[in-house]
Amino acid sequence: MTFSIAARDGDAWGVAVASKFLAVGSVVPRVVPGTAAVASQAMARVAYLDELERALSDGHPVAAALADAVAADPGGDHRQVGVVGRDGAASYTGPSCLHWAGGRSGSDDTGSWAIQGNILTGPEVVEAMEDAWRAAAGQRLDDRLLAVLLAGDEAGGDARGRQSAALLVRCPGAGYDGGGVLADLRVDDHPDAPREIARLHRLSTLFFGTAEDVEPLTGPLREEVRGLLTQQGHAPGGEDDVETALEAWMGEENLENRHSPNGIDARVLEVLRAAPAG
Repeated sequence: MTFSIAARDGDAWGVAVASKFLAVGSVVPRVVPGTAAVASQAMARVAYLDELERALSDGHPVAAALADAVAADPGGDHRQVGVVGRDGAASYTGPSCLHWAGGRSGSDDTGSWAIQGNILTGPEVVEAMEDAWRAAAGQRLDDRLLAVLLAGDEAGGDARGRQSAALLVRCPGAGYDGGGVLADLRVDDHPDAPREIARLHRLSTLFFGTAEDVEPLTGPLREEVRGLLTQQGHAPGGEDDVETALEAWMGEENLENRHSPNGIDARVLEVLRAAPAG
């Protein structure tokens, strides 16, 4: 009833998942940077999340940790699990998981991944997901996992349809206030959950990302920004107040993470240009 990827790329660890199931993000993922990324699904055993995190934290190899967890579970034949640790990745699909069910895992110089799904339209779903993982090498992990999730959905995804999705990615020092969260997004009930999670991710990246592609506030651009701020009710008080007015407007719009003393962030400028006159 679900397709997912658990992965690591450098110091970033994450899980992306979609399903015809209510609030899949409340059941499937666990991400502990430096230790584990786990996706527990099918007839999900939520206890696997704690068990595998503990085993990997204690230094057990990924394959052995997963094998031990499944062997100790009387319902193991009905489970599906993907797990990534410091030494690689593994994916398990119990023989009683509903057709089509299967997975792929691996490691290379771009990271480690475990991709799995059950009640899928066919093996082409996990194949497309693995192809997307490789094609997105070099991108930030949250972007990379989102590309994988959308590729799986476009290849057929859950045979029963769409309902929920989640994207959880952590990396030390990343995200809002350096708290270590690149993405923590859930769509619990939506007819096109994968694309809704992509929309939320675009907003999350905008609001919680930091300044990039900064353009100096000089010449015609300075005058354009002055006029746009005036339309928003933040008219600069003088020639030297454009920066002050811009910072005040950005604070009202929750864009303060993208403030730069050297000019205006390209995405902030895009939002300012698109904003209706106040």
